[in-house]
Amino acid sequence: MASLELSDIRKSYGATAVLDGVSLTMEAREFIAFLGPSGSGKSTLLRIIAGLETLDGGEVRLDGRRIDQVPPGDRGVAMVFQHYALYPHMSVRENMAFGLRNVGVPRDEIERRVADAARVLEIEVHLDKKPGQMSGGQRQRVAIGRAIVKHPKLFLLDEPLSNLDAALRMRTRIELAQIRSRVDAAFIMVTHDQAEAMTLADRIVVMNDRKIQQVGPPMEIYSRPANTFVARFVGSPAMTLAPVELVPDDGLYARVRLGDGAEIETRVPRSELPAGGTLQIGLRPESVAVAANGAATTQAKVELVERLGERTLVYARLSDNRAITAEDEGYSRVNVGDTVGLRIDGAAAHLFDAEERGYHAEARPE
Repeated sequence: MASLELSDIRKSYGATAVLDGVSLTMEAREFIAFLGPSGSGKSTLLRIIAGLETLDGGEVRLDGRRIDQVPPGDRGVAMVFQHYALYPHMSVRENMAFGLRNVGVPRDEIERRVADAARVLEIEVHLDKKPGQMSGGQRQRVAIGRAIVKHPKLFLLDEPLSNLDAALRMRTRIELAQIRSRVDAAFIMVTHDQAEAMTLADRIVVMNDRKIQQVGPPMEIYSRPANTFVARFVGSPAMTLAPVELVPDDGLYARVRLGDGAEIETRVPRSELPAGGTLQIGLRPESVAVAANGAATTQAKVELVERLGERTLVYARLSDNRAITAEDEGYSRVNVGDTVGLRIDGAAAHLFDAEERGYHAEARPE
């Protein structure tokens, strides 16, 4: 059973730092997603764990054994690449068996492992096909099967769904979740697709600027972002951020004022906020609703209407020219150029200080 420990991992290419003191502990059978923009260091970190990149400082341990100085093939990890890396002239069976043959696994053991992996992945009928005769999703399963036969303690998935079209990506995402439940190993997946991370991962590691920004379960990352980067990066559309003033009063919760003068009472305890300094409010689209003027907190001018069927997203600007995103019903009558009322749910608002740290509503009692 895998237990991965990363301690103070550092990596630079020349004068350019890529990872700066990354530490993380992963439990057995856990599924973790490294999520972040291009250049955040997530793929480099995955390749360091796999042994495809050397590190400049720190340690990698698997089940308590230090592996950062161990050859890749002896680490007990298996990597599934973005572009599958299958041999086109070999059958599926041969592709899955190739690595085992190279290390001298007996023929009957190879056949047993390939048959077991093919059954788990439901690709038995494809074993004698060549990769070119298969769909992208089937080829991805073959690539996973080639990793499964090695009986790794840890699977490393490098953007495994990025080459698939939207419909196939959704089906393969479901298949990957099912595979995970059948395999006695831990998984790390690198992705820039937050839907994949939110759907598949037990915990998400959000990375940016060479560091880990936040680690936690998907809904914790979404509902209690540690800083403004996480707030903007996780969630689609992105969270609205706007500067606000703290309204002086004796209330338990912070009351803030938008640039257009509208006041919002949050559920962020006033005592948790730093004294003085600037604040930003963070609003998810679902906490801002198009409303009749009598029920509205503020008004905004509509710049774009995105009709999604079951709901409508309204992109607008407040009177101080700050952008804000709101939701309306599916059959919204809002049009570009309209001035609409917006009702802001202060209980769902987030606040961020001058250091961009997040403060959130009190947790509701169970």
